[in-house]
Amino acid sequence: MKTTFLLILYSIGIIVSSQELVLDSYINTALESNLSLQQKQASYEKSVLALKEARGLFFPNVGLNARYTVAEGGRIIKFPLGDLLNPIYNSLNRINQEYDLPTGFPLLENEEFPFYRPTEQETKLRITQPIFNKEIFYNQQIKKDLMQVEKAGVDVYRRELVYEVKSAYYQYWQTAEVLDLIDNTYELLDENIRVNEKLFENNMVTADNVFKSKAELSKLEQKKAEAFKNYQMAGAYFNFLLNRDLNAQILPDSAILKMNVRNFNLNELIANSLNEREEIKQLEYYQSVNRKVTKLKQSGTLPNLTGVVDYGFQGEEYSFTRDNDFILASVVLQWNLFQGLQNKRKIEQARIDEMIIRDKMMEARQNINLQIVNSYYSLESAFKNIEAARSVLEASEQTFNIVRKKFNQGQVPLIEYIDARNEYTKADQNLIIAKYDYLIKYADFERVTCMYQFD
Repeated sequence: MKTTFLLILYSIGIIVSSQELVLDSYINTALESNLSLQQKQASYEKSVLALKEARGLFFPNVGLNARYTVAEGGRIIKFPLGDLLNPIYNSLNRINQEYDLPTGFPLLENEEFPFYRPTEQETKLRITQPIFNKEIFYNQQIKKDLMQVEKAGVDVYRRELVYEVKSAYYQYWQTAEVLDLIDNTYELLDENIRVNEKLFENNMVTADNVFKSKAELSKLEQKKAEAFKNYQMAGAYFNFLLNRDLNAQILPDSAILKMNVRNFNLNELIANSLNEREEIKQLEYYQSVNRKVTKLKQSGTLPNLTGVVDYGFQGEEYSFTRDNDFILASVVLQWNLFQGLQNKRKIEQARIDEMIIRDKMMEARQNINLQIVNSYYSLESAFKNIEAARSVLEASEQTFNIVRKKFNQGQVPLIEYIDARNEYTKADQNLIIAKYDYLIKYADFERVTCMYQFD
């Protein structure tokens, strides 16, 4: 495999560079305003809030509970107060009577009272504090990794958006140059019609030459209509990416990029890209999520420990005094000793998921490797196509100039003139296409190798 080639970045007249100031401004606008990117950003912000929510589970939970109950009927509790105390009181009264002491012990009735009090209230503050809870701990760790997954997803789209903006910008100006070429070709056809009419007036050609020249002009009108449609569509798509009016003006730049010769080492590009590509980072965070899920399931045999403190007031009426308040402190242990081997099966599923993610990681690395290799050699081919198209244009221009002079002197037939003119126009158009095709492929090369750096 060829590991390096020289990319001569534009001493060949391709419109781009100080244009980069204009293009960078457009890219920044897209990064701030693109609707799809805003949706990705919103998902990331939502994941940040989910992480904060998970962290909040570590803090105490304070709640106010109030209850007021009105009851009627229900069970009756009988308390044999008289049966228990009256015999004792009778004995004491007899003894006192014998010794001439006061006999004032009364006889008591048995008591009955309802199990439910007619009215009752309980108002309390409950503070619940997790002391040891594996689910809360791993939930917070998982949410943190999922937040990074969303962030990497935003970065993936940002890099893709930069490529789309550059590509759309180049396609727009490619169609603009094709329109300019068609307008310039109009001048050639008008001149050809004028020459044929003169030759016809001097009986040097027949009338069909004039008709053929006008037919060529009509064909050019059709090409211009198609080119103008492409021009409008390219401009609308570019403005769509920037989330602005589809008919907004797109600023041109006629500056020519002149850069020094650069050497790229293919192996280094691949190695660096595998470290920088956001898709790899996404899968790495997914791996981390799956590992934490596995650890969570493996820790299923551990108990959860929670502290609970209640402070409040009870009574038949609302009275917030020291005579009515109470405080309770509890430590609650929850321990699932057997769940029908459910946890074991969940651990096995998590390990299978880990294998799947590992395979996806290998596939992603191979795919990125292939992307870079394809982009690298496509860029090399596109660069060579520019030089070839330029050579063809120079030859076609010289040929057309010679044929045009001969035609104006009546030395060659019209069909030869039309062929020479068509070849000249086609060569000019191919150079335009080749130049902007290189720019688009270079933008793709920046994307797959992470060469474009965000501010």
